[in-house]
Amino acid sequence: MSGHIPPGWPEQVHPPGGEWFADTALAWLLELVPPEYRRYGVLRRYPLTLARLARQHVEANVQAAREGFRTARADLAGKVPPHGIEALLETYRTEGARLAALAEAVRLVEDALLAEAFPGDPERPRRSAPRP
Repeated sequence: MSGHIPPGWPEQVHPPGGEWFADTALAWLLELVPPEYRRYGVLRRYPLTLARLARQHVEANVQAAREGFRTARADLAGKVPPHGIEALLETYRTEGARLAALAEAVRLVEDALLAEAFPGDPERPRRSAPRP
């Protein structure tokens, strides 16, 4: 993966295989999880643990946005005017797209960290496949 930057790669993270890749990946991933997680040394010592946690955190946000979109009309009918519900649905559309792109970027970084941890090993552990 060295030198190749796949589509969707986060601009805050240096290219995989580069000198600052791991440092910038760690900093970026820490920005994606709740601030309280910074106190756990394991996440800094083993960037793959942070990547896994960040992936799960972002994927949970994607799922929450999807659920919110699906249930907004029924949950808010009669409590919020129709134009307010439509504005909320548009917010879910916009944020859902952003979160889905973010989830893919986290998966890309996680894959690059895996490749770095297991160089040249075609049998290296693989992360779970992206969710549709």
